[in-house]
Amino acid sequence: MSTKEIRFGIIGGGLMGREFASVAARWCHLLDLDVQPRIVAVCDVNPQALSWFERAIPDLRRATLDYHELLADPEIDALYCAVPHHLHAQTYHDIILAGKHLLGEKPFGIDQEANAAILAAVEQRPDVLVRCSSEFSFFPGAYRLAQWVREGRFGRIIDVEAGFWHSSDLNPLKPINWKRRNATNGEYGCMGDLGMHVLHLPLRAGWKPRSVRALLTKIVHERPDQHGQMVPCETWDNAILACDVVTSDQEFPMLLSTKRIAPGHNNTWFSRIQGTTLSAECTTKNPKRLAWLPYTPGGEQEWHIIDMPYQSAYPTITGPIFEFGFSDSLLQMWAAFCDELAHGPAMRQPFHCVTPTETRDSHALFTAALASQEQGQTIVLS
Repeated sequence: MSTKEIRFGIIGGGLMGREFASVAARWCHLLDLDVQPRIVAVCDVNPQALSWFERAIPDLRRATLDYHELLADPEIDALYCAVPHHLHAQTYHDIILAGKHLLGEKPFGIDQEANAAILAAVEQRPDVLVRCSSEFSFFPGAYRLAQWVREGRFGRIIDVEAGFWHSSDLNPLKPINWKRRNATNGEYGCMGDLGMHVLHLPLRAGWKPRSVRALLTKIVHERPDQHGQMVPCETWDNAILACDVVTSDQEFPMLLSTKRIAPGHNNTWFSRIQGTTLSAECTTKNPKRLAWLPYTPGGEQEWHIIDMPYQSAYPTITGPIFEFGFSDSLLQMWAAFCDELAHGPAMRQPFHCVTPTETRDSHALFTAALASQEQGQTIVLS
């Protein structure tokens, strides 16, 4: 079997940039996939961030402070970009128009106007594959939920609940960073930072909100800066969005939540779907557990629980008895991106990464949520 090599550059050498480079180093973990990424270049404005890549990545041949060098390099096929939200519009636009395939971090623009600019670049270069990062839907339980949705096993949907909660901001003395400032993170706050993970499965299922009533909260109003002085913490900490979903054949409520201050939750993604013929739920808090309740009229209502095997989108060397984790979901997501880049619609399995259109739908929802909070009423999405 011949293998297609994809030469990647990384823009943004922070936490997620290092994670991606590590995923590429684990590619041998996958079985029988005829595509192989190779990290050949990295860019970060902080020279110290580059040193890790220079030590850890044997194929690296370019480390630079200027991402335009990566755009001009004919030996780079695709880019992974993980930069603060206020840089998305310009950087993603430049990447796409340079003809480099892009997997970019959410939310694909600091606001709706920035997202529109990115999508305009996508329209100009239909030959470029552009996707948004969202890895939690590749956990085995979540991947099984998506399969059941495609198969129409839930019957008529009763309601849906999805969320992403963590408690990293519970400590009020945690120093402020760019995610707590409107100028760099955006007014969406926790929605822009966490919301695409919550919306990946619902939007892929076609469950696009028609209206939203938002409850947004700021819990910690000040944090210390690098000098220890207390400064305003501007962004929303937690968000609860009550949505009305209308499809061609049904209507149901959907509750979405993103929380940076959720005591007891380190990094919890979850999804619950209730239907007339099947209900099911899964969460990364108990990543092996998948619960489902099949129902026939007049039958028993009995929950079934299974420890999910180590099985997701792409087969691996790991046996099914072992546990699946965050780095494994990243590997599966990157496999999906590379598979789609190499094979297009003929990719080996049907669940691909977040599309630009889905990021547009997320921005429409978050913008409406801000209006709902300001006006104290339900907002109908246009």
